Amino acid sequence: MTSVSRRRARPLTAVEAGRAEWDLVVVGAGSAGLVGARTAAVLGARVLLVEANGFGGECLFTGCVPSKALIAAADAAHDARVAARMGIHVDGVRVDFAAVMAHVKGAIAAIEPVDSPETLAETGVYTLRGRARFDGPRSLVVEGVGIRFRDALVATGNTPIVPEGVDVLTNETLWDLDELPANLLVLGGGAIGCEMAQAFVRLGSRVTLVHRGDRLLPKEDPAASALVLSALRADGVDVRLGMTLAEASRGVGGTTARLADGTTVVVDRVLAALGRRVDTTGLGVEAAGVDLDRAGAIAVDRTLATSNPRIRAAGDATPLPRFTHTAGMFGSIAATNAVLGLSRRVRLDDVPRVTFTSPEVAAVGTSTVDTADSDVRIVETAHHDLDRAIAEGRTAGFTRLAVDRKGRVVGATIVGPRAGESLGELSTAVSRGLSVRDLAGVLHAYPTYSDAGWNAAVRDAQGALRTGAVAAVIRLLRRVRRRRG
Repeated sequence: MTSVSRRRARPLTAVEAGRAEWDLVVVGAGSAGLVGARTAAVLGARVLLVEANGFGGECLFTGCVPSKALIAAADAAHDARVAARMGIHVDGVRVDFAAVMAHVKGAIAAIEPVDSPETLAETGVYTLRGRARFDGPRSLVVEGVGIRFRDALVATGNTPIVPEGVDVLTNETLWDLDELPANLLVLGGGAIGCEMAQAFVRLGSRVTLVHRGDRLLPKEDPAASALVLSALRADGVDVRLGMTLAEASRGVGGTTARLADGTTVVVDRVLAALGRRVDTTGLGVEAAGVDLDRAGAIAVDRTLATSNPRIRAAGDATPLPRFTHTAGMFGSIAATNAVLGLSRRVRLDDVPRVTFTSPEVAAVGTSTVDTADSDVRIVETAHHDLDRAIAEGRTAGFTRLAVDRKGRVVGATIVGPRAGESLGELSTAVSRGLSVRDLAGVLHAYPTYSDAGWNAAVRDAQGALRTGAVAAVIRLLRRVRRRRG
């Protein structure tokens, strides 16, 4: 076996990789695999990162980056159209869809070098292009060449769910469009469905969104779902709740989609945003001794270990929360545990999430739904009382904090502009067990959208001063002060 040096890391051929000894082999160069590989290299491990397609994964090429670039273009068009509400008149707004897609591809191209094999080599990570298949508990095969490892990290991601017998776009094929669909049918009212429906209607498509549930964004606070529904309908999206696609047929005039209630919609394209599933076909999980859960995802414990103690998994291939930020964090934890023999556990009670509609929806921790049997109280600032929102004319939204019996912030929901940015402070509060008094005691710049969470905390902290032992001490101090003149 050939020894490898971190200082001379580079892209390898399968034959070269098969001759070397590896402390950690990472399969998949998405967020989890990239961060995991870099972490292991920093810890001094000999790391090989194997990727069958593009280094950067779904987030870079078909997920986060292109979708947010498209949303930015759509928001620019929308802001120009509605600028008259502030006395600014923009005439003749025109969307050049080819230029919009060039902007999207430009964003991908600008970020792509960060995740390239050449950049990875600078951090001590060896790379190999090819499809990996485990052929044993401590070995895999790439291009017919066997590669042995001490530990491995599986970070192969997942794939979109598509309806059978329907020609659909997914987040993986959407970016190949060269013309704006005049009529678009979006299947699914989760984050991707809502984001893309709003983006395309703002770019000029006529959009119908079909969602089987009784409200959009079913994992979010119902009040947040209601605001997003109102915003989409105000933008012109035809939202059909409690509805499914029965069948679709392609004809000369486009695709005729018949819905479950018997109505039909004729569209140019159909976008499926129905969720994602893990597909381990060809990965050799049985040979590796890696168990799957009932949904087909790679089963892991909180240390990210699989049923094979030498193989860990992170990212969208597991059933854990599937976000780019969790993939990166969990990939790092998995790699650290593998390289150092530790048992660090992932935290699942403070995972933030953001839906990039307008208004944005951001949430972390415990639900902010106010129920009679809840162990938390909800404190809120409506954005029609928020000075920055009033100044910008964007008052549709709120910031809610969930506070436990000890006064700690255990959850938050924000609906409004820059909600994802404002969430950072509240995520820190939830993660570190900070109290509303801690939050209220931090000086905040004015006027900002983050004032909303601070204002809610201040009101709650002030309320605590009126009752109990604290109130008694305050009354005593006032009496003493009066006596002293």
